Amino acid sequence: MRDLTEEEQIAAAQAVADVSDRIETPLEVALTPDAAEAHAALPRHPEWGTFALILACYLVWGGALFGLAQVSHLLAVLLAGGMVALHSSLCHEVLHGHPFRSRRLNEALVVLPLNLAVPYGRFRDTHLQHHQDEDLTDPYDDPESNFHDPAVWARLPAWRQRLLRVNNTLLGRMVIGPVIGQISFMQEDWTLVRRGQRGILRDWGLHALGTALVLWIVSLSALPVLAYLCAAYLGLSVLKIRTYLEHRAHEDMHGRTAIVESRGLMGAVLGFLFLNNNLHIVHHLYPGVAWHQLPALYKRHQARFQARNDGYVLASYASVFRQFAVRAKDPVPHPLWKSPE
Repeated sequence: MRDLTEEEQIAAAQAVADVSDRIETPLEVALTPDAAEAHAALPRHPEWGTFALILACYLVWGGALFGLAQVSHLLAVLLAGGMVALHSSLCHEVLHGHPFRSRRLNEALVVLPLNLAVPYGRFRDTHLQHHQDEDLTDPYDDPESNFHDPAVWARLPAWRQRLLRVNNTLLGRMVIGPVIGQISFMQEDWTLVRRGQRGILRDWGLHALGTALVLWIVSLSALPVLAYLCAAYLGLSVLKIRTYLEHRAHEDMHGRTAIVESRGLMGAVLGFLFLNNNLHIVHHLYPGVAWHQLPALYKRHQARFQARNDGYVLASYASVFRQFAVRAKDPVPHPLWKSPE
């Protein structure tokens, strides 16, 4: 089946929205997941709460650089790193159609690449490709997969296999994962550019301008640029906690996506920084639903969601650290991979 053009996606979403305006049954009951995405991707009213959170993120980020850094560089790095993680989660909200109906306006709100590493345009395009759920964890077709084709894995040198095994522990993913992921991401983009996808160069060019602007702002602040680089890396490391166990190998595509219940102080903090994307099966089934609606949606249909993902549920992030801090959750080669004939 061919992919819909952007114009066709908008037209389909508008058609669903027009019909669903006349449906009084709750969204998640009345509509299929695909229709729910289309409906929720076109909010009838501006989501001022999400807009305010974007502004607050920038204000706190600036406060860390220009205010808190005068008191403690360490505390400023920790706070700025948290805002880098939150800003990345807000970018995720934007690419799914929030907080306004205008894509250009939404993307303008997250134009500053606080994490310095990933162009927004590339994040948007690869993440939307990742939402083709039938390809989840595919070493080739899922751009966010950490699995390797077993045949490719077998040919890797021993040192690289050891490195990737370390990267498959939670602490390894947090410490070296951002570097490994960035190198892999840039290599893949360079391959695509060489195959003629020149639009990727535009995304990286815009990212370079945004990165220069962020570093210029940092240079005017009380926080040294090197310290900010540490903050950006910290933010990326925190995000690796979420992505570490979002997906697993499973025969059923819905069984590949996790739920991590945000219990305790750690869960509350990380759940906020991740904008409830720890309820990942809910997001994958209803990717257009706003972040603040996910907990209530999960609570109303908890048993259904847990059955849908075949019980891939973790009680808390504290339990995740206990289980996987120094132990791999998955093998690096995809355990269910079947090479195309």
